[in-house]
Order: sequence, then structure tokens, then C-alpha cells
Amino acid sequence: MIHIGTAGYSYPDWIGPVYPEGVKKGEMLEYYAREFGFTEINSTYYGMPNKYMMWNLVKKTPEGFLFVVKAHRSMTHERSAGQQDYADFMEAVRPLAEAGKLGGVLAQFPFSFHCNRANREYLKWFAGHLEGVPTAVEFRNQEWLTGETLSFLRDEGLAYVSVDEPDLKGLVRPVAALTSPMGYVRFHGRNSAKWYHHKESYERYNYLYSREELAEWVPKILKMAHKAEQVFVSLNNHYQGQAVRNARMIREMLSVVPD
Repeated sequence: MIHIGTAGYSYPDWIGPVYPEGVKKGEMLEYYAREFGFTEINSTYYGMPNKYMMWNLVKKTPEGFLFVVKAHRSMTHERSAGQQDYADFMEAVRPLAEAGKLGGVLAQFPFSFHCNRANREYLKWFAGHLEGVPTAVEFRNQEWLTGETLSFLRDEGLAYVSVDEPDLKGLVRPVAALTSPMGYVRFHGRNSAKWYHHKESYERYNYLYSREELAEWVPKILKMAHKAEQVFVSLNNHYQGQAVRNARMIREMLSVVPD
């Protein structure tokens, strides 16, 4: 099954392009869930989640809606999280799991996370503390894109996140790979000029894909879906609701019935 959605849903600049004028922040998810059946929760990267927050998400969404929860930065960028932090994280997402709404966990590692033995050992440790929860790993450094890495992820039961991002030296190339029953594709946009040179972080995601650019991924996603139990397709080019426009495009191109 293919699930199409966006990386986050609660953006003030979506009022107008996506949400009606006057909508409150607390109402955005309910509007979003009328059209899409999956979203990523990005706020959990900045602040460790709690179960009350997750229970609230359960209540606001219909049966069958899925969330993929982004790992906290202490687990990916800082790598300072201890066993209790992981236990707290797992306890926090339990309401989603119990409601059948936990699609998995997304771990996005920084460019500085290099492909070496120490970091492979960390990934093993990381996976061990999220046992039982489908987990997808996104690399930013091209060093990781090797057959050895894909075999390693298969052995550890981790999903490889296939990415579409700017064609810049060192960034991961747009390769579709499946290393677990969960397939994952993330579209970040191709705004090369603003990827590193921007005043506000949202500028790097200011990009609207053309139908031709999205079409490059259609056969790859369909092939992935043929082998995987489920495939998540997430649009992260969120500026001014462009992610929603592109999600609708690729949903139509894949002939996916809205959840």
C-alpha cells in the first residue's frame, strides 16, 4: 500500500494556499486528515514527545490515519540520548501504536554523520532501543549510499529512506532502495541555490516540482510498492503549501485512492 502525505501539516503559511482563512492551529490536522491519510510529525525532533500530545493526535484523526514520528535530535544529531530517553520516547508513542496509527519512526541523520564503523555500531544500538517499531533511516551524506550499507540496514531491520534533494556535491543521490518491509521516499525539493545559502531554514524547501520531475519517481515507487508491505511518500517542500500541491500530483500519477 502506498501512503502519500507531507512532512508536517501545521504551517502558518498554509493558511490560504491549503487551509481556509481564520483556521486555528489546533484545527489544521483535522482539515489535513480530510484529504490525506499520513503525515510526519516533525515537532518531535525539536522537543521530546509525550503521550498526552500523541493521544490528542489520535483523537483528531480518523481510523486508519498514520503518523511517522521523527526521532528527537538527541537520538540522531547529538547522539546523546540514553536508555531512559529512548524508554520515554517509546512510552510517548504508545498511544499511537495502541490506536493502530503509528506508521513508524523516522531518523534523519546529519551530513556530519559519516559512514564508518563507529556510526554503524551506533545505528545498531539505536535500532535495538526502538525494537518492535518500524524505523526508517535517512542519510544526508553520499558516503552511505553503498551496497554494504543497504545490506547492513537489511540485517538490522531498518528501512532506507530514498531521497530527492538538490544535486550538490556530497548529498545523497536519488536512488530508490528497499531494505525492509517498509519503503520510504522523501522529496525535499531541488533548490540548490538556497540549500546552504539561506537566512531562514524554510528557504531551502521553497521548490515546486514539475510533473516531469515527479514522473521520474513513479516507476520506482510502484516497483517498491510491489515488494514492500507499505510505502510512505512524504513531500517536504512545505513552503507556501507546495508540498500539498505536489502530493496531489504524485497521488494522481500513481493512481492512489486518497486514504
